[in-house]
Amino acid sequence: MKKVLIVDDEPGLRQSLGLLLTDAGYAVTAEQDGRRALDRATTDAFDLVLCDVRMPQMDGLTFLREYRQRGGSALVIVMSAYGGEDAAIAAMKEGAYDYLPKPFRPDEVVLTLRKAEERERLRQEVAGLKAQLATGPAERGLIVESAAMRQALELVTRVAEHNTTVLITGESGTGKEVIARAIHRASPRAGKAFVGINCAAIPESLLESELFGHVRGAFTGASSDKTGLFESANGGTILLDEIGELPLGLQAKLLRVLQESEIRRVGDQKTRRVDARVLAATARDLEAEVRAGRFREDLFYRIHVVAIALPPLREREDDIAPLSRHFAARLAQRLGRPLALSDGAIAWLEQQHWPGNVRELENAIERAAVLSNEKILEPADFRNEPLSTPPSPGLGEKGVGSGTLREAAERAEREAIVEALKAAHGNRRAAAERLDVSLRTLFYKIDRYGIE
Repeated sequence: MKKVLIVDDEPGLRQSLGLLLTDAGYAVTAEQDGRRALDRATTDAFDLVLCDVRMPQMDGLTFLREYRQRGGSALVIVMSAYGGEDAAIAAMKEGAYDYLPKPFRPDEVVLTLRKAEERERLRQEVAGLKAQLATGPAERGLIVESAAMRQALELVTRVAEHNTTVLITGESGTGKEVIARAIHRASPRAGKAFVGINCAAIPESLLESELFGHVRGAFTGASSDKTGLFESANGGTILLDEIGELPLGLQAKLLRVLQESEIRRVGDQKTRRVDARVLAATARDLEAEVRAGRFREDLFYRIHVVAIALPPLREREDDIAPLSRHFAARLAQRLGRPLALSDGAIAWLEQQHWPGNVRELENAIERAAVLSNEKILEPADFRNEPLSTPPSPGLGEKGVGSGTLREAAERAEREAIVEALKAAHGNRRAAAERLDVSLRTLFYKIDRYGIE
């Protein structure tokens, strides 16, 4: 039974809508005050919200804005006797699904809710189909010809049926998550959830809550209990990507989870049993991190039961042609037009350094396809790609006065990032702080310039 929250300061309308929607098969909750409704909507899980625009304490658009900011996901339908099209446009901008002008007929309300339900059903169905496609047999990293990747896939086959913890290593863009998903799909846990988290992409203050969950009141803003990713992966598999970025304090808590198979939500007094197979991935040299005191030795040996090392694309030239043709075929389907690569284009792609590995190859083909109207991509379609040589080591190789202004700026930017990483002894968070950029921005730049 779908749950509906009605927010309106008119008692008669609340009552009539409540009776109407109850008869239509909905579980109805009603609130007259926008602020109380906001607390209710973010505490309980509703499928649909019917909200008036003009209300005391908090108007409907403010309610909608704050509800979305707090992460509310219900479909919101705004009602009003004022404003006409302007009010409807304002509501849509704030994220409303639909707008009902007052007065409205009873069947009009029910029809609008049914349409909203159907839309959400279709959205979830599309998301499910996309997920199936993303894990299909033609997944990008599993199209291999090179001996090195064939060896990696042999290891995948061997370890998949066991609950062994696996450490997947390799440069950014080599397909570590793809391999992790392949292990999950070939395992007895394939019918359960696969949950992945990039440990470097989430602020340290939120990471523990993301992994283990929290209870209501555990910290400011914790307005309800939250299930962590380990619990979400119960019975399935969890991938801890960029595990080398975990703070030392969290490394100790993760070690306990691996040893005891139990977690404790932030702010909770009790532990909860979890059954999640752990896969870890990193682009770092964890043995060097252990020697430097940045990674716990006991955790390293706990996750390093089986290691799968993925070679960079520049060391697996045999994979470039089949990968490129696969990406082109997938793009043709997505763009709705014929698309292929000439032998010359394949040869050109095989000569590149690819510091961003498979991900960079895919992006380069997509960029060339979007900018070209031709059915067959030639080397000329890739000429603007800054990929033909390995990335410049810095300003020492090319002076500021040589090349275009953009090239000089990029060389200077790369040099600044390298120096910041050296000064921070490879700690990316500290380097990002030195450079006064977000960690996400730094990761993008490291990937773009092929900095190891």
